[in-house]
Amino acid sequence: MRSYQALFRTREFTPLFLSSALQVAAVTIGGLALGTSVYEATGSPLLSALSMFGPSLVQVVGATTLLSAADRLPPRTTLTGLAVVCAASTAILALPGLPLWTVFAVIAAQGLVASLGGGVRWGLLNEILPKDGYLLGRSVFNMLHGLTQVAGYATGGALVVWLSPAMTLLVAAGLYTAAALCTALGLTRRAPRASGRPSVAETWRTNARLWSSAPRRRLYLGLWIPNGLVVGCESLFVAYAPDRAGLLFACAALGMLIGDVTVGRLLPPATRDRLATPLLLLLATPYLLIALHPPTPVAAACAALASIGFGASLIQQQRLLAHTPPELTGHALGLHSAGMLTMQGAGAALAGGTAQLTSPGVAMAAMAGASAAVTVGLWAAGRKGEDARAASTADAS
Repeated sequence: MRSYQALFRTREFTPLFLSSALQVAAVTIGGLALGTSVYEATGSPLLSALSMFGPSLVQVVGATTLLSAADRLPPRTTLTGLAVVCAASTAILALPGLPLWTVFAVIAAQGLVASLGGGVRWGLLNEILPKDGYLLGRSVFNMLHGLTQVAGYATGGALVVWLSPAMTLLVAAGLYTAAALCTALGLTRRAPRASGRPSVAETWRTNARLWSSAPRRRLYLGLWIPNGLVVGCESLFVAYAPDRAGLLFACAALGMLIGDVTVGRLLPPATRDRLATPLLLLLATPYLLIALHPPTPVAAACAALASIGFGASLIQQQRLLAHTPPELTGHALGLHSAGMLTMQGAGAALAGGTAQLTSPGVAMAAMAGASAAVTVGLWAAGRKGEDARAASTADAS
């Protein structure tokens, strides 16, 4: 499958696509509103970053307890229910005078239930598309996410100024509700991909099975850590430029869109497969310039250029699917999604804490340097593993 037209001729692709767009819009608008509200109330870069990305930290709990349900629950009902829970919890965050501990308790609950959503959504996408359609389909979702984030952060920034953070959160709750309607009315009823009942024990067994393969381990670490550290840079946009944070987020989302179009549609497979490591290095290095405190337009250009590197995840996910049994695709992709979001939350916490001790610009540069170092280390480990396998094959022959 090589054309966008073929994707949208697939009946269930469009409602899944629309529901995802609405949820991304809700996350971006609601996250910016909440981050702005917390920063205004506390003046803390750490708490502001955690309010926007803190739900991701709880993903690790879901990944170790709930993830076996990704292949064992009916997708339509599960996705609809998760969107309804997010709508209700976002509306709660809009209540006036909510104590800070309550805010973080609610967003932790959001992160826990959302940890299941990635596995269900991407497992369903892999199921409704032909075998060769996942990368193109996922790239379209990523492009959609980039466009939605550009519009969402711009709209969210305007709504926060024109209305208030609380009213903007209610807009986000309405978007979650619309997403629930899309999945409920647009998706068909499907049986679970795997038999048996979901349980914590089954989640642990499948996680151990997926983690037992060295190539899969390196793929997971490459999907999680460099990405999460760079999202730590993004989590400091509000503290770095409070009046221009929406612009920085929008430029970063635009760069992500360019990367996804290039990797998913424009590059031939032979070229694309060699670019995972260079793209991961591109993801980090532009943020090193932020330590020099450049003007906002230069910082925005750095954010856009860096985010092109997020296209590496498409290449890595394709490799992950090639190393995963079909009946475990939902769990495997859910583990990728939950681990990635967890590391994004951890990156936000680490970046916020570093900014508290230094400055947002210095913290961004430190996170970028760590991301590049991890990428180089994983590349070296992969080369060493390939050399070892080649030597073993030569000895056996």
